Amino acid sequence: MKHFKLAILVTAALLTAAAAAQAQEKKMEAPKPAPEVQKLGFFVGNWTSEGDMKPSPWGPGGKMTGMSHCSWMQGGFFVVCHEEGSGPMGKMNGLGVMGYDAAAKGYTWNGFNSMGENEHAVGSVDGKTWTYTNESMMNGKLMKGRYTMVETSASGYDFKLETSEDGKTWNSMMEGKVAKASAAPPAKK
Repeated sequence: MKHFKLAILVTAALLTAAAAAQAQEKKMEAPKPAPEVQKLGFFVGNWTSEGDMKPSPWGPGGKMTGMSHCSWMQGGFFVVCHEEGSGPMGKMNGLGVMGYDAAAKGYTWNGFNSMGENEHAVGSVDGKTWTYTNESMMNGKLMKGRYTMVETSASGYDFKLETSEDGKTWNSMMEGKVAKASAAPPAKK
């Protein structure tokens, strides 16, 4: 009888350990991207851009062109874009990361460029219109920014960058068009 009770205790302990290990295994599964993340797939690919920068207290106006390569980061949560371009202020390179913050229920943009800028913006999508907003210091003033992209086809969109001191009156800083390119941007040297 003593061996029978011992066998029951050992079996119970093994079952408890197995259940705990199985529960731990479930906790260790990799998280899955929210369904909203898939909308960012629109931006994956090679792109060319052209636009006009408006003269402003923050720089001269003029034509600008650019190329970017955007791809999914491993895991499928973020789209990473490597960018290069030139405009009235010279050549520029950048890195941008687009994602979705499920807790805040909004899209995110984090960008870094060769002009020393580090930008963070939050966004939303309404149909084919993406709108990102942020705040940043420009020449000692806190400015609000609004970047709008309107999908014009499966392979292109129009963009507009606006700034405002009060969030009510918006000034256009830049406008242009972006189209999917057939080839990858040139490799960095």
